[in-house]
Amino acid sequence: MTSAKSVTVRSATEQDRPAITALQETGFGMRYGEDERALQHQLWPVERALVAVDNGRVVGHTTDITMTVTVPGQRSVRAAGVSGVAVAPTHRRRGILRELYTAQHERTEADGLLLTVFTASEATIYGRFGYDTAILDTAITIDRRRAEFRPSTPDPGGVELATLAEAAPHIEAVYDRWQRQVPGAQARPAAKWGMVFADVARHRDGATSLFVLVHPEGYALYRRRYRDNRSIVSVVELRAVTPEAHLALWRVLLSIDLVDAVEAEIADDDPLPYLLTDSRAVRVTRRGDSLWARVMDVPGALTARTYRHDLDTVVAVHDPFRSAGGHFALRVRDGVAECAPTTRPAELGFDINVLGALYFGAHRARALAAAHRIRVEDLTALRVFDEAFTTDRAPELGWFF
Repeated sequence: MTSAKSVTVRSATEQDRPAITALQETGFGMRYGEDERALQHQLWPVERALVAVDNGRVVGHTTDITMTVTVPGQRSVRAAGVSGVAVAPTHRRRGILRELYTAQHERTEADGLLLTVFTASEATIYGRFGYDTAILDTAITIDRRRAEFRPSTPDPGGVELATLAEAAPHIEAVYDRWQRQVPGAQARPAAKWGMVFADVARHRDGATSLFVLVHPEGYALYRRRYRDNRSIVSVVELRAVTPEAHLALWRVLLSIDLVDAVEAEIADDDPLPYLLTDSRAVRVTRRGDSLWARVMDVPGALTARTYRHDLDTVVAVHDPFRSAGGHFALRVRDGVAECAPTTRPAELGFDINVLGALYFGAHRARALAAAHRIRVEDLTALRVFDEAFTTDRAPELGWFF
């Protein structure tokens, strides 16, 4: 058994690359192809990585890049996007993750970033570090034989088939427009676009390479696969900047011949089930989290987004991991917030991960209060706080990392 005292955390070097890759493949149970590995290295520069080392062997890893993320009000903030968090199965329960995260968050604080975000493989690890689920999504399977659009549903048309190469400029332009509209969505860097257009996940799980549908205001990327003698269309990504584009793309996806089912992930407020004569044709197969967030700077983060209603309250924020907590006066007028530390008594109190849950609009404060995660001194203050944090559009993850 290895003692945590024998493990040191340091910045990674290029010489650590093979060991980092081996650790991640072991931890996440997958193998990267050579082209995918090269693009991953571009996306996640080794100089941003931290490793835990025991007797010269890499036994833990985390890395990050600075992301641009849309927040409510179609504003944007800079956030630390953390990825590749792994500890060797031989070194679990030694406090290595805490050591890695301490160093990671010290660097994020020094960089002055307002949020830290990531996509989590497990849900029970990160609450103690101040994180919570910030975006939810729903996986669905649609029985294509029952997928009939209501007679009142228009058919906008305008969808065409394309190759990935010829559609690339259009896909990037549409995504950029969509991302600036949607809370939680991140700008996609060039290295990530390289992974999309190289189709690095082709043939994974027996699926085809990507098929492409384009509309002047949207696009859809999908694969075909066969499972249990059924032909399935798996929608990898559908982005539409207008309701007409969304509808037009779904009309084509649900009319593809020789298909038994269409699989996709949709946002909480996606109107798709309401467009069909039989809403049961859209079956939920999974409901879960797609992004976790931690607020690094409470006044900075709360003043970066807009709000639906005026608000004047004091909140007590407890930070179990870092020192971002305290009492804060939050005042909102015409959607714009002011926030600063205060000595006034609090009307509401909660751990800092509650702010992560509320920040993009995925959760309601009243539900968290009912779950005893918000301490309430004034019920009126809770009602106003809850209404102020609601958003016009459900948040969505831009791209998985």
